[in-house]
Amino acid sequence: MPQQPLHRRQPTPGNPRVQRTRNRVLTVARELLPRVGPTGLTYALLAERADVTRQTLYRHWPNRAALLFDLILEGPDLGNYPTPGSDVRTVATDWLKSLRDGISEPAIRTAVLAVTAQADHDADSAQALVRIGQDRHAALNKLLEPSGIQIDDAEFTLLYGPVLARLFLDRSHPTDEFIDTVVTQWLTTLEAQQRPATPNAS
Repeated sequence: MPQQPLHRRQPTPGNPRVQRTRNRVLTVARELLPRVGPTGLTYALLAERADVTRQTLYRHWPNRAALLFDLILEGPDLGNYPTPGSDVRTVATDWLKSLRDGISEPAIRTAVLAVTAQADHDADSAQALVRIGQDRHAALNKLLEPSGIQIDDAEFTLLYGPVLARLFLDRSHPTDEFIDTVVTQWLTTLEAQQRPATPNAS
């Protein structure tokens, strides 16, 4: 079974009518979020535009953090999610490009920034942020399985951190050349950590 993109994880199949309603709401939310912002995306507005009741929204997403979580992980299919492979450089490079392109989508970018900003004072947002990281980490390790490499939390952060810093702190686009440099430095770090220590000469 092909792996679902991290920014487009599909929910568990269920009642087709319920699923259609859910998909319609998420589509409307993606259209509204970049225009009205997180605080403007009220359940009253979303219910009106998606032609559903607020009760329906609360059944699917009991709080705003849950809605933003699904907007991030069920984003549009950009057609560039990598496949599992034995070449660590290729998998890591393709994964970072997929991450960059997904977060560059206006609705996903806005949702990520909103969840991050709210995490310090909202427990639901903090939990959503942790779950997003865990989801992406697990999926990347799944892609790396044919290589025999599995990365830990610190190694995962070292890989994606520079790309998020370029996007959100530098406010600039991580080019393919930038990503290639990040992966080269990351692989050097991995190799250094895996290299057995040389005993001191006596």
